Amino acid sequence: MAKILLGFIIVLAAVVVATMAEGCDKDREDMIRECKKYEMFPAMPKIDPSPACCAVWQRADIPCLCKRVTKEVEKEWCMEKVIYVAKYCGKSFNPGYKCGSYTVPPVAQ
Repeated sequence: MAKILLGFIIVLAAVVVATMAEGCDKDREDMIRECKKYEMFPAMPKIDPSPACCAVWQRADIPCLCKRVTKEVEKEWCMEKVIYVAKYCGKSFNPGYKCGSYTVPPVAQ
């Protein structure tokens, strides 16, 4: 009985670790599907995002997504547009917040 219980605990721990490793994979996939066209280069024009894109922003784990922003990602995704879309969707970044290597600039006065 003890071996069965120990085996169950090991399996449960493996499932928890696997789930945690996925982290924000679904958020990332949803962001690509719903928001990519609003957040890619060129920097202009900035286009108001769709309600579906804003719904992704509202539920996404932004700190997790920002940890995944690499230099390669920043070559494709315009971080100025990302900040614009986030603000439009009611998820503003504070000045100084780091998303990848991008630092959110101070608000212009």
